[in-house]
Amino acid sequence: MLRIEDVMAENPMLKFVKIPRLMPQKREASDRAHDFGEIYAEFSEDKAAEQASRCSQCGVPYCQTHCPLHNNIPDWLRLTAEGRLREAYDISQATNTFPEICGRICPQDRLCEGNCVIEQSGHETVTIGSVEKYITDTAWAEGWVQPIKPAATRGESVGIIGAGPGGLAAADMLRRAGVQVTVYDRYDRAGGLLTYGIPGFKLEKDVVMQRVTQLEEGGIEIVTNCNVGVDISFDEIRSKHDAVIIATGVYKSRDLAGPGSGADGIVKAIDYLTASNRHGFGDTVPEFEDGSLNAASKRVVVIGGGDTAMDCVRTAIRQGATSVKCLYRRDKANMPGSLRETQNAEEEGVEFVWLTAPNGFVGNPVTGVNVQKMRLGLPDATGRQSPELIDGADYVEPADLVIKALGFEPEDLPQLWGAEGLEVTRWGTIRADFETGQTRLPGVYAVGDIVRGASLVVWAIRDGRDCAAAILAQFDEARSIAAE
Repeated sequence: MLRIEDVMAENPMLKFVKIPRLMPQKREASDRAHDFGEIYAEFSEDKAAEQASRCSQCGVPYCQTHCPLHNNIPDWLRLTAEGRLREAYDISQATNTFPEICGRICPQDRLCEGNCVIEQSGHETVTIGSVEKYITDTAWAEGWVQPIKPAATRGESVGIIGAGPGGLAAADMLRRAGVQVTVYDRYDRAGGLLTYGIPGFKLEKDVVMQRVTQLEEGGIEIVTNCNVGVDISFDEIRSKHDAVIIATGVYKSRDLAGPGSGADGIVKAIDYLTASNRHGFGDTVPEFEDGSLNAASKRVVVIGGGDTAMDCVRTAIRQGATSVKCLYRRDKANMPGSLRETQNAEEEGVEFVWLTAPNGFVGNPVTGVNVQKMRLGLPDATGRQSPELIDGADYVEPADLVIKALGFEPEDLPQLWGAEGLEVTRWGTIRADFETGQTRLPGVYAVGDIVRGASLVVWAIRDGRDCAAAILAQFDEARSIAAE
């Protein structure tokens, strides 16, 4: 009779029964709360192989199914366990343009790791994200990541508006096929929210910049400080290229009404995070220097419960805030943000005030937030319990800086760009085919958050890659017709 022990002795995998789950060592909260360095250490080669060997190599890999990019996770876990890291990297980057970024910031607990088969059996998930990060960081260190070198050059040209993850993922695939690619971005550095939205303790900026450099060295032209509709028109971009991809993301902050909402000291999350990241680059940031977008020595209140709110509270801690509180209208179990990030924030000294919602602000400059206490009632259309007000339970939460992290909406691009015929949905997102990104304007495509609404980086990468494949198919079809 075949025993499981015999199978495991011959197999480099299936070690989940004997080897417990292990994450890379996390820096102590008292240490990491004073700087913007990443909080997790790197796996050693032995530990990466050991943790990868816990994979059960199941017949139906739910980790792969639930990854938006459908990464070949079991394959590169096995290769890592066998010490074949170069092959593991080749498999990893075949489906993911930025594995070193996804390994750091993807919410693995909700995607691949959250659907791991051994997790369902009570043995705890494989640490997929940390192994992915280790593989790609090793690839960079060993020089395996090289500039793009197309096998042949094509005559077609594509213009991409937006140098965030969706736009850069599309640029990478198109350039690998030999297409001429120009990326236009309003900011002075490429990367979008990877550069200016996500704090360094989750994604150190040299990780992003090295990837941008690799794309540029491969022949992708990135035009920064270029505001479409001001510095160049949308029609001019269309006239320069055979196809155009809109990958602007969504940057218009949702606002919060109520008495006193226009007071000084009440700021938008994107402005606050951008100022912090610019300061980290060594830029001169007047709003940071004068204290407008700096939490140092202030009582900070962040309103919201998503990942952006977590970025804000943890940034405020590192800037030396006197106190940091996060108001959220539901409870911890119903937060939209990552539970891992919430735990990290709590360890670092953030206080979460559950079941609370703002109802106005006191003072100008702001000195407090009028807070209403809530309770959870019946489920709404999404199945989540709806928050209900508790009469007579209002109070004032003292604050010197209030950060609104309520999510993002799309800008009115047709109006801003004078783009007649560019259709939008009732939510203001660009109307485009979800598989190809094709809009109803000939040769114009759209990808990422500007189509989906605010979503995950990994979905933007998926959209960019799918759109690039669709454009290449259109180019090939046009060539075939021309040749007949």
